[in-house]
Amino acid sequence: MGYYDDHASSRNRHKRPGWIAPTVVGLILGSVLIILALPALIQSNILPYDVSIQNNEEPQGDEGQNVQADEGTSTPQNVNVDVTTQVTEVVQDVQETVVGVVNIQSSSSDFFSQQEGSQTGTGSGVIYKKEKGSAYVVTNHHVVQGASAIEIALIDGSRIEATKLGSDPYTDLAVLKVDGSKVNKAISLGDSSNVKVGESALAIGNPLGLMFAGSVTKGIISGKQRAIPQDLNGDGRMDWQAEVIQTDAAINPGNSGGALINIKGQLIGINSMKIAKSAVEGIGFAIPIDLAKPIIDNLENDGEVTRPYMGIEAYSLSELTSNQWRSTLELPEEVEAGVFIKGIEPTSPADQAGLEQYDVITKLDDTKVTNIVDLRKHLYEKKKVGEKMSITFYRKGEKKETTMELASQSY
Repeated sequence: MGYYDDHASSRNRHKRPGWIAPTVVGLILGSVLIILALPALIQSNILPYDVSIQNNEEPQGDEGQNVQADEGTSTPQNVNVDVTTQVTEVVQDVQETVVGVVNIQSSSSDFFSQQEGSQTGTGSGVIYKKEKGSAYVVTNHHVVQGASAIEIALIDGSRIEATKLGSDPYTDLAVLKVDGSKVNKAISLGDSSNVKVGESALAIGNPLGLMFAGSVTKGIISGKQRAIPQDLNGDGRMDWQAEVIQTDAAINPGNSGGALINIKGQLIGINSMKIAKSAVEGIGFAIPIDLAKPIIDNLENDGEVTRPYMGIEAYSLSELTSNQWRSTLELPEEVEAGVFIKGIEPTSPADQAGLEQYDVITKLDDTKVTNIVDLRKHLYEKKKVGEKMSITFYRKGEKKETTMELASQSY
């Protein structure tokens, strides 16, 4: 039944609508233009897929699809689309470089009742180097923390005993060394500084244990240079602020220490954590490889990360009440944030610089300090052992300055 306008005059109802003829002409012209332009588009590689024109009348194999170009064309053409993706090739190339890390702990500390070690947890690791008959694996500090023995599980299911060369709680990184006779290759390291938000990313690891070893999830880079607060000693206070890459590729327990790679198969991050809340979906984090490289080198060569230290026990002013700010610390109104010193180690750099209990630090060099994380980031990332550092602080309401020569402390 044809459509008509109720408001139109009845004597115009049987007239042919004026839009039909132009529409038919437009369709014909459009079809002709497509037929003429298709070969040029194929040759110029403008189309987002590979297309090859064959004269066969029947499609061959699953890749071919019989497409009739136009009602006036009597010969069908095959359009072959290559469904082999780069993702598949990348995974096949790097999957064996991601291993399982088995944390084995003794069941008792009593020498006489000590039983054989038992597996207490599994995580993931990445083979980043192979040389001189040995292979080197990077994983998370929390994956191997407290282990009396560590084993590496290869993709074929075989296990190799591993030696921990070093571990660092602040960056949550650890380096292991294993016999390289069963290791075929190491992953290629990428450049996390060139990562762009929105580009594809693959996470490879062992979610929920070795049962799902070598699992691959795909997502995108959701964000760069995310700052995530961390409580390293479990006292409820924020001790550190990790700089991480955010991704929506699924990261589950057991993925820790695994690889976050780009579409070229290069390692751009070490999977470390996720936000585990019922209302949160698809927010995982990885340690950028550019930040991890110098730590990995330190752990591999020295077994530890040497950082400058001040020799103070300090906390953020935000942990105190406003009354304590004024009555105990005697801070003037102009001070809105900082770090107060609760204790000082004897003969430490802070002691030698003349700092005292209840001094409030507001600036290191020319960097404003608002909390303990600011202090540690400046100290650990900007300063070196043996360097001097100027300190601006308040003592009983009076603004003062001093200079400290930084000593070393190993982690």
